[in-house]
Amino acid sequence: MIPVSTALEHLFALADPMPVETVPLQAAAGRVLAQDVHAKRTQPPFDASSMDGYAIKSVEAEQHAQFKVVGEAAAGHGWTGTLGAGQAVRIFTGAPVPAGADHVIIQENVDRAGDLITITDAGDTKSNIRPAGVDFTQGKAVTAPRRLTPGDVALLASMNIADVPVRRRPVVALISTGDELVMPGEEPGPDQIIASNTFGLAAMLEAIGCIARILPIARDTEASLRTLLGLTRGADLVVTIGGASVGDHDLVARVAAELGMDQKFYKVAMRPGKPLMAGRLGGVAMVGLPGNPVSAMVCGTIFLTPMLRAMLGLGAAPAKRHQVPLSCDLGQNGPREHYMRGYVEAGKVRDAGAQDSSLLSVLASANALIVRPPNDPPRASGTLVDIIPLTQQS
Repeated sequence: MIPVSTALEHLFALADPMPVETVPLQAAAGRVLAQDVHAKRTQPPFDASSMDGYAIKSVEAEQHAQFKVVGEAAAGHGWTGTLGAGQAVRIFTGAPVPAGADHVIIQENVDRAGDLITITDAGDTKSNIRPAGVDFTQGKAVTAPRRLTPGDVALLASMNIADVPVRRRPVVALISTGDELVMPGEEPGPDQIIASNTFGLAAMLEAIGCIARILPIARDTEASLRTLLGLTRGADLVVTIGGASVGDHDLVARVAAELGMDQKFYKVAMRPGKPLMAGRLGGVAMVGLPGNPVSAMVCGTIFLTPMLRAMLGLGAAPAKRHQVPLSCDLGQNGPREHYMRGYVEAGKVRDAGAQDSSLLSVLASANALIVRPPNDPPRASGTLVDIIPLTQQS
């Protein structure tokens, strides 16, 4: 068995970066920016009023001073003249400040009679003007890599960027294996259960920007598994779930080897998730996950998510960890690194319930994994432990 860190190194070596494609701005949210992009304009492109009021010269902004209103400036419709002494221009938020003006007195601080205004309160010393380029100037870069948020999309739009270079979304083919499985909605036989791993992993991978292809269940025959592996053409990563151990009905490693898989490792010193394997099959990365539901989902968090982030150009790094104090006692850990299902509440973490790797109800109630090093001694309440949030965005 190899340690988790070594398994991750092998997986990162298998993580071929996705090619770059250009998408319309409207389709860019959630995608990974692949190349720096640069603003095509300055924002704002002119000195703009930040308030509704009157544009005047600041040296004339005195209590009871009077001005003649000589024009009006609105957003999208500036006033083209030059402001003279004793003159004011009615101005609205976002409008260009007229030449000759350097102050906007807000409308609440003046009285107006016809085309004359009188300052009733000169206490506001702010200019109420947004200088040209206060947000950004032409040529400012939005740097890659980054997963584009709605705020990023709004920024790119204001920079007049209509098409965005992003990493292509990895296509992940998911194959559950086993005669005991049926798809959700089907009627299971007396010795069967519902395939859950495929759907949980698909949801996990799509949340980080992948395209999950759920293939039919591979039955416990070499012919069935060969057929399903043949359907993975076009995928960037093939993930099998179950059948990766060494039992009589565990066929994945054997069939993959016969098909020419270059296996990089098999078995990882962790729980849950020991029977994990990875390599290349037909030039495509392949990962074989254990079949226990919690094991598969934990391995998805610890291995698949970091691997796919690397493929998306976001860097080869393990899942982020944080330290928080325990709100319960924990017993001694065994010889394998343990990823306990935990629950963080009020800044502290406790185990989320029984740690059997078949209990999806416990996993669904958890919001973190508590990471226990090999042979970790008993931990008392209040001790700091490493956690991996299960709700983190990749």
